[in-house]
Amino acid sequence: MVSKKNKFYNKLVKKPWGSEYLIYENKKIAAWFLNITYQKATSLHCHPLKKTGFILLNGAVVMDVGFYKKKKINALNKMMIRPGLFHSTKALSKKGVQIIEIETPNNKENLIRFKDNYGREKKPYENKKNIIQLPKNSLRINKNTKNFKFENCKFKIQKYKKILKSNLSNKKEIYAVLDGGLGINSKNLVLAPGDIVRTNTIKKLANSFKPVPSITILSISLC
Repeated sequence: MVSKKNKFYNKLVKKPWGSEYLIYENKKIAAWFLNITYQKATSLHCHPLKKTGFILLNGAVVMDVGFYKKKKINALNKMMIRPGLFHSTKALSKKGVQIIEIETPNNKENLIRFKDNYGREKKPYENKKNIIQLPKNSLRINKNTKNFKFENCKFKIQKYKKILKSNLSNKKEIYAVLDGGLGINSKNLVLAPGDIVRTNTIKKLANSFKPVPSITILSISLC
């Protein structure tokens, strides 16, 4: 759920490569919905103080990971970026691509652009002239959201105090931690807010670690 006090509440941020908007936030994470146009690319940029997770919902992209590595990704897939690692995403699909980006902590201003195709090197995040009203048919997640579909994906948000194997039956499902985590205690988490993993990883961790005191997960699978 996005707070009405947030300046990005119900707003669409126009980008030279497409657009993005905030679909969910809490005290620890912010989830953004990105639309990247065919053959367009985000800046080669980094976030010195926050980790970033990507979930590609459709199409294909090529990602620059650091300065020397390129990786092609097809939907449905995910990628985690550590703090300080420069990265860029280019859409390869003619219809463009849609991505959920989860940032931890919730701080949109933590941004350094190294290279940009649109002349924005070293410039801060977009200003008010690039922010417009969000269209009514946009994907949104509110406090009552539990299960829903969007395009070709199924979404589920659930809070667990105990994780059972029966909860993790789909091997191709992707899990994003929204709150809480798995670990020994709240200061020693092996799976924390903003982490994005697949079924096998969360199963393995759940065998040795418990929710502390609970874990809220957004799971995404193809319809």
